[in-house]
Amino acid sequence: MQYKQIKPRKIYEEVAEAILDMIKKGDIKPGEKLDSVQQLAENFQVGRAAIREALSALRAMGLVEMKQGEGTFVKEFDPMTFTLPLSTAALMSMKDLEHLLEVRKILEVGAAFAAANKRTEQDINAMQFALNEMKSNLENEELGEKADWLFHIAVAAASQNPILISLMNNVSGMMVEAMRETRKIWLYSQQTTAERLYKEHEEIFYAIKEKDPNKAQNLMLKHITNVENVLRKYHQSNIQ
Repeated sequence: MQYKQIKPRKIYEEVAEAILDMIKKGDIKPGEKLDSVQQLAENFQVGRAAIREALSALRAMGLVEMKQGEGTFVKEFDPMTFTLPLSTAALMSMKDLEHLLEVRKILEVGAAFAAANKRTEQDINAMQFALNEMKSNLENEELGEKADWLFHIAVAAASQNPILISLMNNVSGMMVEAMRETRKIWLYSQQTTAERLYKEHEEIFYAIKEKDPNKAQNLMLKHITNVENVLRKYHQSNIQ
């Protein structure tokens, strides 16, 4: 019998996940200041280095911001809580979705290339944290889609390009809605699974970690193209 390998989690990952849970539950609200590094270290009973790494990972994913001399604050804007009056993706035609996927290719393929060249260890930690969240929630659709989006945001942040990050944030509401719908279609498709979706993200991660920009952009292009193909097959089967 084969047993699944259990990888030990780093302390900072446990801390980051705990803070993320508090944000999701509303225990820490947008705009609220977090405790100091020293206080957090005492509360979690871990070293200050683990707290700093956890906060860096959360910052790279756009969940918190650090203000010089003031402290760390939960950001007001969270892409995953951005909602529109109606489900944009549900109202989109196939052509509209193709246009959106084209935008994703333009932004995210370039982001993956830049990330592989410029990523820092903090960026790697942020992407690893998002991947761990994806893997831990393969059976949880809501948390899985959030981790999926956090990974893509972490890749964009690793580009170190504030204009690219801003562009991603500007279209994030529509992209989150569309990703939510396309992810459901992906997971319900007979030939695809959450595990395969995770593996595609993992391959992109390792290419960025290994600083291989060409491989990173090719894998990101392949990933978005796979999403596009699954979506197209789904729509074709529905109109037949």
